[in-house]
Amino acid sequence: MSPPLRFALCSALLFSSGVLHASDLFILQSPAFADNALLDQKFAGNDPKNANCTGKNNSPPLVWSNLPPQTQSLALIVHDPEGQRGLGVTHLVAYNIPPSATGFAPDALKSPNGFTGGKNTPGTNSWYGPCPPPGSGAHHYTFTLIATDLPPTLPAGLTREALFEKLKGHQLAAAGLIGRFGQ
Repeated sequence: MSPPLRFALCSALLFSSGVLHASDLFILQSPAFADNALLDQKFAGNDPKNANCTGKNNSPPLVWSNLPPQTQSLALIVHDPEGQRGLGVTHLVAYNIPPSATGFAPDALKSPNGFTGGKNTPGTNSWYGPCPPPGSGAHHYTFTLIATDLPPTLPAGLTREALFEKLKGHQLAAAGLIGRFGQ
C-alpha cells in the first residue's frame, strides 16, 4: 500500500473511532432564549434599591441532557464577566442538584428548591437577575452547568470561588449557555 493511501486509511480509522455525535454531548439549553441571544426584560433583576434592576427577576427555564455516567451531582453558576466594570457579578450559585434532574422550570431558580443555594454577589442564595447599568452595552450572562462525582452533600452558602475549590478534581464535564442583556 502506498504511503499516502496508508496515511489516509489510518487517519480515517483514527478519527471515526473517536467521533462523538451531537446527541451524545452534555448540553445545556433554554426554551426561553438561544445561545448568545438577548434575554427578555422579564429575566432582569427587580430590586427597589437598585435603579438598574428594571425587570421582573424571573428565572429562565433550563434543560440539559447526556450527563456523564459517573455524575453524582450538578452545579450551576450564572456569572456576568463584564459586571462591576470587569470584576464580574455572580447571579446564581446552585449546587447539590441531583443527577436525576433534567432542568429547571421557569422561575424555579428563585428559591433553593431542588438545589442548595450558594451566595451570589448580591448576597442572596437564589436567582438575582441581570441589572447592568444603562450605557454599558449588552453583558454576557454565562450559565455553566458542571457535572461532578461528588455526592450532593456540600454545605449551603458557598460562594462561586469556594464552590470551585470544592469541585477541583471532581468535575466530570461542563456545558454552557450565554444570554445577553443590556439597558
